[in-house]
Amino acid sequence: MATAIKQLAATVRDGTGKGAARSVRRDGKVPGVIYGGGEAPQAISLDYKSLNQLIYAGHFLTTIFEIDVAGKKERAIPRDYQLDVVRDTPMHVDFLRLKAGSTLRVAVPMHFVGQETSPGLKVGGSLNIVQHSVELRVPADNIPEALTADISAMNINESLHISAIKLPEGCRPVIPRDFTIATIAPPAKVEETPAAAAAAATPAAGAAPAAGAAKAPAAAAKK
Repeated sequence: MATAIKQLAATVRDGTGKGAARSVRRDGKVPGVIYGGGEAPQAISLDYKSLNQLIYAGHFLTTIFEIDVAGKKERAIPRDYQLDVVRDTPMHVDFLRLKAGSTLRVAVPMHFVGQETSPGLKVGGSLNIVQHSVELRVPADNIPEALTADISAMNINESLHISAIKLPEGCRPVIPRDFTIATIAPPAKVEETPAAAAAAATPAAGAAPAAGAAKAPAAAAKK
C-alpha cells in the first residue's frame, strides 16, 4: 500500500542561522527547509504541535506531504529531522521536493505475518529478524508504507530472502544481491555445566551407599 499524501501548512521563514531558528522556536514553531527539485531552498516554519504529532505517529520519513507555503503548494517528503537531546521535541526538519517521475531512496519497515502457523515456531523455534527495514529505490509517487513477509510455511533453520517479498511496482532494493530477511532458529538447548554434573553424581553426606556397592573393609582387631 502506497503512502497517502498528507496536507501540511507552513509559513515563509525570514532569515537563516541559529539566531533566526531560536526566534522561530520562541514563537512556538519549528524551523525547516524545503530543498531539491532544481529550485532554491525555501526556509519555512511549521506549527510545533502538528509536527510533533506527525513525527510520533510513525512513518514520518516515508510520508509524502503537500506543503502549503503562503498559498504555494510543494509536494515533498521529510529527509531528516532533529530532536532536542533532553526533551525529544522537534527542533528542525528538512523536506525534499518531489517532482513528477523522480525516484528516491527510503528505508521501508518490514511487517511479519504467519507466526501462528509457522511449523518452526510451533515446535519451539524463534524468529530471528535480520532486516527490520529494507532500503529501496522507489518512485516518488509510489512509496510503500511497509513490506509484508509471510513466514507461515517456515520451518527450523529455514531462511526468507528479499526475492520472496512482493515489492510494489517500480520499487527495487538498493542492495543488488538476494539478502536474508529472517530465519527460524532452533530451540536453545540448556547445557549442564561440569560442576552441576559432578554435584549430581556425588551422594549427599550421610546418604546410604547405593545397592550393590562394595563394603568398606572392617577395621583391624586390636592385638
